[in-house]
Amino acid sequence: MHGHDTITANDGAALPVQSTTTLWLAAAVSALGGLLFGYDWVVIGGAKPFYEAWFGIVAPAAQAWAISCALIGCLAGAVGSGVISEKLGRRRGLLIAAVIFAVSSIGTGWAGSMGAFTAWRVIGGVAIGLASGLSPLYIAEIAPAAIRGRLVCLNQIAIVLGILGAQVVNWLIAEPVPAGATLADIAASWNGTTGWRWMFASAAVPAAAFLLGCLMIPESPRWLAGRGDWHGATRALARLGGDVYADGALREIRGALGASRGRGLAAVLREPRFMKVLVIGIVLAVLQQWCGINVIFNYAQEIFASAGYAVSDTMFNIVITGVVNCVFTLVALVTVERWGRRRLMLLGCAGLAIIYLLLGACYLAGMQGWPLLLLVVLAIACYAMTLAPVTWVALSEIFPNEVRGACMAVATTALWAACFLLTYTFPLINKAMGTGATFWMYAVICAAGFVFVLRHLPETQGRTLEEIEAGWR
Repeated sequence: MHGHDTITANDGAALPVQSTTTLWLAAAVSALGGLLFGYDWVVIGGAKPFYEAWFGIVAPAAQAWAISCALIGCLAGAVGSGVISEKLGRRRGLLIAAVIFAVSSIGTGWAGSMGAFTAWRVIGGVAIGLASGLSPLYIAEIAPAAIRGRLVCLNQIAIVLGILGAQVVNWLIAEPVPAGATLADIAASWNGTTGWRWMFASAAVPAAAFLLGCLMIPESPRWLAGRGDWHGATRALARLGGDVYADGALREIRGALGASRGRGLAAVLREPRFMKVLVIGIVLAVLQQWCGINVIFNYAQEIFASAGYAVSDTMFNIVITGVVNCVFTLVALVTVERWGRRRLMLLGCAGLAIIYLLLGACYLAGMQGWPLLLLVVLAIACYAMTLAPVTWVALSEIFPNEVRGACMAVATTALWAACFLLTYTFPLINKAMGTGATFWMYAVICAAGFVFVLRHLPETQGRTLEEIEAGWR
């Protein structure tokens, strides 16, 4: 696995990297957590009409709970990720997430009651909460500064591939629903009895691959250094980039960290410099959710139904949105190192605000069909190349090394709390305000996010984690 590639440092010097294949492989394995996160998060959107018919769910509050209950687990996983990542390490945390993904996907698929279904969804949410914080954190800590943005974006690419995979699996598994089919008809059909179960259980295959991959990758060298294991950190860096690269990286880590160990949330709350960056991280995490794009994925059936599409057409439209999501995330892989994190965040906030204003106007004017589909696709494209990947890149970079695990746990906890509020309240707000006014509300949130990023988020492109940390002092 040794090649002759070089990675250019931010001072223009070429760092010899003898193991770029190992580096990219470790990042790709960690990103499988993102793929499972994306799959598990979105698969419920396609299965929704079928498990609702099977379990007899008709009340809006019960429908909202069935979709949003996984977020309780996400919150628990995000809270626990800080303790697990600091005490056991980033790699062991990813291993735990992989096991939970595999078990919960099978449990959800073959649940015999609504209670069992929601319980397994909550357990699966724990794995999502763990992976959502640990995957980008691990990748950022193994990556050289010059390509860190691209490597962390691998996690978002994996997320959208997981989303697309769930959408394609749902589309392929689901048999056509006859026009005028009742809930009883759907419940008695193959979709209602068996199809939706396979939609969930299919995630066990990538979960097994994730588990095996985690057994092969090294621990984060920065976590090892933070624990005082300089020998282990040296070995990990040498595996990832060769001996010369390991020597240079270790000198920089020593200069920033010395002999200190990872510190918990109490240290964050005591020191103003830590609190300042934590507040920025929390706002970015909440903004990524409250920008409103996830309601398009989780409530695609209702949104496209409001636009006049039948169930079968909606399934195909959902696949279209997944393809667009994937393509424009690949665009972010290029632009994140060329345009910078801050500029892309500003572009995302402004673009989504404008699109939501137009989308809301179309709904209020009673328009249906392709104009709405086009605006939804544009919103997903804008989000996919800006707020979706760049938020995770920024969160993985801005926190100081000694409190990175604790801060990342708090930020991801805030993200999932915001996601729970967004997902649970959308059907209620949508019913009270109408779809058009709801999208206008999200436009206001995006405009506020633009102002916050403009005033508070520094540019981190091309800077090492230690240089970024020095900027907060």
